[in-house]
Amino acid sequence: MNLKEVLKMADEIVFAKTGQHLDDLQEAIVRGTIQGKKYTKIAEEIHCNESYVRDVGSKLWQLLSEELGEEVSKINFRSAMKRFQVSNSSNFAQGEVVAIGNFNTCGEAKHPPNIPNSHPPNQKTSHQDLSEMPELGAFFDRTPELDTITNWILQQHSRLITITGISGIGKTSLAVQLVKQIKDEFECAVWYTLDEFPNFDKFQSNLIQLFSNSENPDSSPTNQKQLPLIKYLQNHRCLVVLDDVHNLFGSGELAGKYKPESEAYRSLFKQIEKLSHQSCLLLVGWEPPKEVPQLTSENTLIRTLQLSGLDTAAAREILRDKGLAEIDRPEALIHRYQGNPLWLKSVATLILELGIDATDLLLNDTVLLPDDLQDSLQQQFDRLSEIEKQVILLLAKETSAIDLTKLLENTKLLLSDLLNAVQSLSRRCLIEQQGKFYTISPVLKQYLTRSQPSALPAN
Repeated sequence: MNLKEVLKMADEIVFAKTGQHLDDLQEAIVRGTIQGKKYTKIAEEIHCNESYVRDVGSKLWQLLSEELGEEVSKINFRSAMKRFQVSNSSNFAQGEVVAIGNFNTCGEAKHPPNIPNSHPPNQKTSHQDLSEMPELGAFFDRTPELDTITNWILQQHSRLITITGISGIGKTSLAVQLVKQIKDEFECAVWYTLDEFPNFDKFQSNLIQLFSNSENPDSSPTNQKQLPLIKYLQNHRCLVVLDDVHNLFGSGELAGKYKPESEAYRSLFKQIEKLSHQSCLLLVGWEPPKEVPQLTSENTLIRTLQLSGLDTAAAREILRDKGLAEIDRPEALIHRYQGNPLWLKSVATLILELGIDATDLLLNDTVLLPDDLQDSLQQQFDRLSEIEKQVILLLAKETSAIDLTKLLENTKLLLSDLLNAVQSLSRRCLIEQQGKFYTISPVLKQYLTRSQPSALPAN
């Protein structure tokens, strides 16, 4: 299916729905999407405002979603049109007439009522277990991150991807949105949330059972010969999401060190990385496995996305949604809480419930710590090793960023231990690096000052 065919199909579908052909901007969006261009590039080429291009694109995808009977987005547009073409070709070969809106594959249309697309988005996609995937709710714009991970999975065929970030930053929300958009590109899509006591045998058994049912839907489990899990991942194109992956790792240890009972997961991840297959494992959690590097080259098949806060526009949407649309200098509040969706929602709720003057709060550089925010930080602090606690508490008392030399002077740690601690804290997204200097966020500094006063180093 070439660009000309896609443009013709899209134009006919839009005309069937609206009575109007694609305008120049809609055509540019379709053309750019097929060519793999981002909205930024499309807007630049047609000399148009990017936000307006995004708005027109969003409305176009919504229109196509209604007519094609499946969710269409910039990410899955090409595959959605291909499925539509295959569906119509199949039905035409059987002597059937398929009508969607005013568009009819057998000639002139008479505008029958909308008929949902009964054809499965992917002929092979019939086995999904997304029962543990949480409801998304409001999703605030993460277009660059979605584009990046989608490219890693669908274009670069990455095998193992980790989404990390501090609690509340939106890792799971991003993963949910990603799965919704690309799940139909896979034969199987599976979501598992790992609890405090992750059981590998149960996880493996459930996944193998799903594969077995897809291969022999009429056979009983007792008559099936089970293969090693990696064999199924080699034989099927599968997307497996493991949420709360930090539950595989021990507390009181450096980031990403497995619990003894979780070593089987480590073996699986190594197989996923080393052996040839067509599946992808997506790991979501506070910290990545120890063997997954933070920085990866373009040619690697494993990737890490360390999620930072929302941009100002998206964060302001959260404040508006929580009833703080009219505050002065919202950017200052967003910056103070680092665009963290959970932190912003938490502090906005506290401000509204107590009737706090947000303007005074910003003028006084006050950092509010609602109970749920403190609980979240406490959980992460409790996971730290002793040397990490020493380093982060030292950073909490500093008024500005400091370098490794000063950190070493102010601790009794060996250089090797200090470097390991700094690397581990960075992988947990608990410290910030500014060139050669290190610091922590105002929220984390306030929390440590209040919760660990006796542990803070003396001045």
